[in-house]
Amino acid sequence: MSLEARLSLRRPGFLLDAALSLPERGVTTVFGPSGSGKTTLLRCLAGLERPAGELALGGEYWQRDGYFLPAHRRRVGMVFQDGRLFPHLTVRGNLRFAMRRAGCEEAAMDAPVALMGIERLLARRPDTLSGGEVQRVAVARALLSQPRLLLLDEPLAAVDARRKQEILPFLERLTRELALPVVHVSHSLDEVIRLADRLVLMDEGRVVASGGVTEMFSRLDLPLAQREDVGAVLEAHAPRPLPGYHLTEATVAGQKLLLPGESAEPGERLRVRIRARDVSLTLKPPSETSILNVLPGRITEVVERPDAPGQRLVRVAVGDAALLSWVSRLSAERLALAPGQAVYAQVKAVALA
Repeated sequence: MSLEARLSLRRPGFLLDAALSLPERGVTTVFGPSGSGKTTLLRCLAGLERPAGELALGGEYWQRDGYFLPAHRRRVGMVFQDGRLFPHLTVRGNLRFAMRRAGCEEAAMDAPVALMGIERLLARRPDTLSGGEVQRVAVARALLSQPRLLLLDEPLAAVDARRKQEILPFLERLTRELALPVVHVSHSLDEVIRLADRLVLMDEGRVVASGGVTEMFSRLDLPLAQREDVGAVLEAHAPRPLPGYHLTEATVAGQKLLLPGESAEPGERLRVRIRARDVSLTLKPPSETSILNVLPGRITEVVERPDAPGQRLVRVAVGDAALLSWVSRLSAERLALAPGQAVYAQVKAVALA
């Protein structure tokens, strides 16, 4: 049930001209600066705007050659920044409203309620809920509309940092268990790294690039590489806590990597982020060093950023993954760093996503 779209929408001072091809399940996050067209794209997918072009889900056209399927017939679940619950209804009443529109039986409420952990909230009204609780209810309500496509428009933008950490595990669980495509708009890299399977970068109404999250974060030709916090995202497998050291050993790109903390469960798959500024390079295996993570690799690219002429950004292939490293121009010249060169990446810090 892939989603295929080529959409164009003109507004005063703005043109959306975007093409998408998304898989039948998993989370695609649309990321870009304010005004890049992220929310406009979601509104077009939902049928809340009427752009030119084509849109099909699972081979069924929702828009094509003058035909336009209205929003109420698209079976799209949409969650906005503010939740938009009915203030005069309890949580249960809000959920029942969605169920009546979808023709669901009462028992259909059980699964979304359990998935979002809102069993104890059913009798309460929206004005008694925290921001995180409102969003969890809004997601459950969207699921009860029996959607074929779920759209999340910056669902955590209005939630403070503490509440965000409360709701993220529920969204992670949701995105793992749903067998339908999810399109998620966010301006937060932390959300992207935690939730996304696929990343779409937008700027000035156009799709700049799209691909898997680990691939996109390691590309040096994309806007992500221009950020001060540029870094690689890697998948970690088979974590094994090291009791007494507050560390976990995991496998990353075929290499052992020590991660902070001991909270990972055996068999759990983790995602880690390693910032370029936390990676240094050496031509020989280091010895007698306090740095625990040293990964052998091979340089694939060395680039200079226009806004940082005294530095070089180096991409190092490690197995089937990649690390990024900031080095000074002087260091790059002294070590003669160039594509094809074997190096050792010394990782000073690893962040769990």
